[in-house]
Amino acid sequence: MRDLVIVGAGGFARETAAAATAAGWRVLGFLDDDPALRGTTRSGLPILGPVSETGDEAAVVVCVGNPRNYTARQRIVTRLGLPAERYATIVHPAAVVGSGCVVGPGSVLLAGTVLTADVTVGSHVAVMPQAVLTHDDRVGDYATVASGVRLGGGAVLEEGAYVGAGALVREGVTVGAWSLVGMGSVVLSDVPPGEVWVGGPARFLRSTKEETA
Repeated sequence: MRDLVIVGAGGFARETAAAATAAGWRVLGFLDDDPALRGTTRSGLPILGPVSETGDEAAVVVCVGNPRNYTARQRIVTRLGLPAERYATIVHPAAVVGSGCVVGPGSVLLAGTVLTADVTVGSHVAVMPQAVLTHDDRVGDYATVASGVRLGGGAVLEEGAYVGAGALVREGVTVGAWSLVGMGSVVLSDVPPGEVWVGGPARFLRSTKEETA
């Protein structure tokens, strides 16, 4: 059993704590810069201090970000400057990781996630419950795959892409870097970098300047 500290104390961080505990990690607590949280607990675990206090021994996973601020994970990882080997890879025991699949450091696969075969998931990726990534999918660093997402075979999510809950991405389609696909959308063609697409079939709505500000 190895010690783990989780950066962030929001919903994703608490979900990750539960997944890590189920996978055999000893979760020491959360790190958060909000001074109002000092001395409190979340999900029975203490707020240990600010984000900078990762220590020298425990493994670390960064669990921040939402559709309104989904670049935060990258910014915190850059700020911490830790070597890749300090980051834990958290895979819930109820996730399925098929043959030939690779999951990078700092990434989290929550319960019910399925990686079928030869799927590549980069570093610091968040994969929420019941997402299905099929053969030969490639997910770039800092991407977020929300709950219930389905990626067809050979789909590509570039760095920082955010695919909202229940969205469907057609086989072979690429979602560009730091783009956002709205929840429930059906993506039938490539999404350029830095854009928000919504609907079924998904269409351009606006640039991501507002979301990534």
